[in-house]
Amino acid sequence: MTRSFVVDALPESAPRYRGTHALVAVDVFRATSVIVTALAGGHSVYPVGTLAEALNTAGRLRQPLLAGEQAGLKPECFDFDNSPVALEAAPGHHPMVLLTSAGTLLLANCRGGSAIYVACLRNFSATARAVVSHRRVALIGAGTRGQPRDEDQLVCAWIGDQLLDAGFRPEDERTLREVERWRSADPALLRCGPSADFLRASGQEHDLDWVLAHVDDLDAVAIYNGQQVNLLQVAPTAGLMADAT
Repeated sequence: MTRSFVVDALPESAPRYRGTHALVAVDVFRATSVIVTALAGGHSVYPVGTLAEALNTAGRLRQPLLAGEQAGLKPECFDFDNSPVALEAAPGHHPMVLLTSAGTLLLANCRGGSAIYVACLRNFSATARAVVSHRRVALIGAGTRGQPRDEDQLVCAWIGDQLLDAGFRPEDERTLREVERWRSADPALLRCGPSADFLRASGQEHDLDWVLAHVDDLDAVAIYNGQQVNLLQVAPTAGLMADAT
């Protein structure tokens, strides 16, 4: 049986793969990093696509936390920004509703897919091992303003490289080029680029440092059912670039 994968880069791309591929959503800075970290910390996580949906979802939950941003700013009624560092101060085991400009929009666009995974630097190897059970896989970065982001393409390419090792083939030349470009890249390169510049300019460099210090440190498979993200397993992964800074 031929197995294949594709790398894409924008939330708007998700609908073209929903009926044919397992979907992997990636938003390293910062939505999928927040989701995986929150799940590992004992929170249930509900990604949403709009502010109205965030408020409606929160209204159905017991003592929810509202987290996220719109156009880079935390909505006034929210408890936390889209920040994995901020989660360290979040009371444990509360459900979290997450709204972001790109990452949760990507997940909203994935709704209706038969299998939807959530990946970041923390769990890319675990995700790669999980998706080999599918015949076709779409690795989709969240991008921003219609452009791909290096950090998302890196994680998609690293998962894709492991799929190549498992016998998958790239579905197009662009996918192969992405894997070849990023397969040996140092995560420290992500300190240079628009996303890193934004975090520094907005006083959120702590999130940049935190994300780059947590690379492949969770054996955690996160699956989205269209409403909630669930964690299938969590175990520390020793010795795998635990501090990439």
